[in-house]
Amino acid sequence: MNPETHKDSPLFLRNNHLRLLFFGGKGGVGKTTCATATALRLAERTAEASFLIVSTDPAHSLADSLADITPPHNLKVIELDAGKSLAAFKENHTQKLREIASRGTFFDGEDINGILDLSLPGMDELMAFLEIAGWVENETYDCIVVDTAPTGHTLRLLAMPLLIKRWLDALDALLAKHRYMKKLFRGSYQPDELDKFLSGLAGSVKQMEALLQDPKRCCFVPVMLAEALSVTETLRLLAGLKQSKIPVTDIVVNRLYPESVCMVCSDRHIRQMGELAQLEEKISVYSLWGVSQYPQEIRGAAPLEMFWQGLFPLKNPKSTPVEYPKDSTGQAINNQQSPINNPERSIFFNQQSTIANQQSKLPAPEKRLLVFAGKGGVGKTTLACATAVRMARTFPDKGVFLFSTDPAHSLSDCLGKRIGPEPTELIPGLTAMEIDAQAEFDGLKKKYAAELERFLVALSPDLDLTFDREVMERVMDLSPPGLDEVMALTLAMGFLAADQYQVFVLDSAPTGHLIRLLETPELIQQWLKMFFNLFLKYKRVFRLPGISEQMIRISKDLKRLRALLKDSDRSALYAVTILTEMAFQETTDLVDACRRMGINVPALFLNLATPDSECPLCSARYRNEEQIREKFKHAFPEKPQVLVHYMGETRGMQRIQALGEALYD
Repeated sequence: MNPETHKDSPLFLRNNHLRLLFFGGKGGVGKTTCATATALRLAERTAEASFLIVSTDPAHSLADSLADITPPHNLKVIELDAGKSLAAFKENHTQKLREIASRGTFFDGEDINGILDLSLPGMDELMAFLEIAGWVENETYDCIVVDTAPTGHTLRLLAMPLLIKRWLDALDALLAKHRYMKKLFRGSYQPDELDKFLSGLAGSVKQMEALLQDPKRCCFVPVMLAEALSVTETLRLLAGLKQSKIPVTDIVVNRLYPESVCMVCSDRHIRQMGELAQLEEKISVYSLWGVSQYPQEIRGAAPLEMFWQGLFPLKNPKSTPVEYPKDSTGQAINNQQSPINNPERSIFFNQQSTIANQQSKLPAPEKRLLVFAGKGGVGKTTLACATAVRMARTFPDKGVFLFSTDPAHSLSDCLGKRIGPEPTELIPGLTAMEIDAQAEFDGLKKKYAAELERFLVALSPDLDLTFDREVMERVMDLSPPGLDEVMALTLAMGFLAADQYQVFVLDSAPTGHLIRLLETPELIQQWLKMFFNLFLKYKRVFRLPGISEQMIRISKDLKRLRALLKDSDRSALYAVTILTEMAFQETTDLVDACRRMGINVPALFLNLATPDSECPLCSARYRNEEQIREKFKHAFPEKPQVLVHYMGETRGMQRIQALGEALYD
């Protein structure tokens, strides 16, 4: 099949009018590989056009994926540095923003500097959006291919037009008073540089929003695996894209195993077809494309060039007959007998092998915070759940609290039980919660608005604060994006401060966002300090005791978190990874960041390892993984490294408990 000429190929490989092409999905599904292979193919096919491939994930993988490749002359590669982009934005626009603020409120220069100088988590998405919008507006490239961050952060990136509109409305409110006064005393008002600046930004955002919703020029390609957790997250992603009116035509299902006499490959193939059969009914409006599981890691020139050769249309997977593999006695291993439901009949391990090659030391009950971290798709959620269950069963008198700060939660899918934004008891001694971080921050804003309204109503009716009132009402809208994850942490630390639970197990966001989150305590203190200063300075004008008290509590909780993270007797971060070169590089970055921040990393879990066998595919993967395992041993000789074999999808309390027993002594 030739995707360039054959209409039985994805639209994103055939549409020559595309200006924006996104690849997104759950961490670890192969977004970077798909984006890189596509950008290379498009650039080589149309030499006269200019292309850009850009990564918006704080934990970039483009360079690792390209490896030894020198990109074609018409393809530029950029791994966005949000810090540098923010610095450039400030350098270009801070003076204008400062002047806007000074015109429209009672805040003085020092206050305005405090607001504008904040650099908080969540700026990644804002800066990425503004950078891409700038390239689009200036027509810098004919086509931009975007390798996105995992699902939750990607949806926040695509929701930026709405957030920036609110931000611009807040800035426009600051100018409203100035316009009114000018018109009052001069009889008229002519728009000046600052008005043009805001209208220019608004025009750029409007142009970008129109492009994002144009099916002829923009396309979003969800990438997924035929696994339950990936299927669930893909459905969430599709719902979010539909809400934002982002066009989707094709879905790529990566790493599909062939029918095989190999018990491992056959079992994986059957499970994948079962997941796709359930998915197909829910996404019939999209074209489904499969990519075969390759024996080697896809990075570097030859593998990337051949990647799309493994592409094939998935036609009605539910029609594929399910033939279960047979065990050593010749009997079929059905769903009830399979290793997912019956560990004793696991086809993945012989009598000499186990789930893990060795056991880690179970965290002591004195530990207050256990963080599970790593690249997307490496099994953080599974290991966090297994550890929380094991801790609760081993120390029944200790209250264990399992929680997630990832915008795309997976605890419910992993545990097989509905978990939401309220604490849910799973078993005696174990409570779980998927914190709705955005709702927490929205609650803070509503509380601020309600208290501000009560205060303004109580003011003397003779005091005219018409414009200052609107400015005060919009102060929260000037907060940078990303504070949702901050609120998730503060809520959990509130439980810790109340001594409601003794052990906290965090299923974290993927590496890049986790590192940003771990740095949060210092950054959020700047935000809180700025508000405290305003409340104290303008206490006669700006009396909001309730919101002040809540921010004081948040500040105290964050100070506790900072102290806890740096106390190796009371906290630990477990690095979860898989045996690929890209995961090795990202794990190295994570461990280095923890070392800089003084965070204890007592062990590594090398997850989802392929067992050795006579199967050519499994054998080749095993040999590749052994080479990466040696690199881990060499890079981290002082750290225990637990090799965890692939054992199918570990879902449900029974399987999670079995895994917890196998991981720890």
